[in-house]
Amino acid sequence: MASGDFVAVIDGDLQDPPELIADMYRKALTGFDVVYGKRRTRAGETIFKKATAAGFYRLLNYMCEIEIPTDTGDFRLMSRKVVDAFKQMRERHRFVRGMVPWLGFKSVPLEYDRAERFAGETKYPLKKMLAFATNAILSFSSKPLTMAIRLGFLTILAGLVGAAYMLYLKLFTSIPVPGLTAILLSIVLFSGVQILLIGVVGEYIARIFEEIKGRPLYLVAETINI
Repeated sequence: MASGDFVAVIDGDLQDPPELIADMYRKALTGFDVVYGKRRTRAGETIFKKATAAGFYRLLNYMCEIEIPTDTGDFRLMSRKVVDAFKQMRERHRFVRGMVPWLGFKSVPLEYDRAERFAGETKYPLKKMLAFATNAILSFSSKPLTMAIRLGFLTILAGLVGAAYMLYLKLFTSIPVPGLTAILLSIVLFSGVQILLIGVVGEYIARIFEEIKGRPLYLVAETINI
């Protein structure tokens, strides 16, 4: 709904300094359509949080076909033409820090030191962080499906090798062939792989189901001074 020539996106927890928006604006005027905040330091965050965040962005860049800047959040300034293009992306599972780079406009980072949280507690415990990471990967990569196919082929190959080995033991050696235990373990293993692969496919199908509903992303109850 923002109507300005430039639009800033910022979290409400006061960790990203609003005063940097002026610096972003000045930098945008030098010829950039997107100026995004890049964190040099992240005060008040645990080593685990910093390590998992670093690992997540590197994994995401490996999985995706576009390059997503590391150590960034949603804090950024965008020109009107970027906002207009962004508004055409109506999917419900919205990973903004991946959607904006996908648009391909000229971008530049603005490095800053992120302060500690001013008040309250984080709304992103480990469970939500994992859900966030899953959403990012599923929204911008089809590699999980490709990896599922490869895993299926590897599993079949392992089964064929195992079957050939069992046959060799039966025909050419006096070593007793493992019986019921080996069969049960194999069934459990292959069943687990099948369930896992079905789950991966199911995640993509669930997203298709939500997208085809075509529900609005938001409803505006009232506008002021527009």
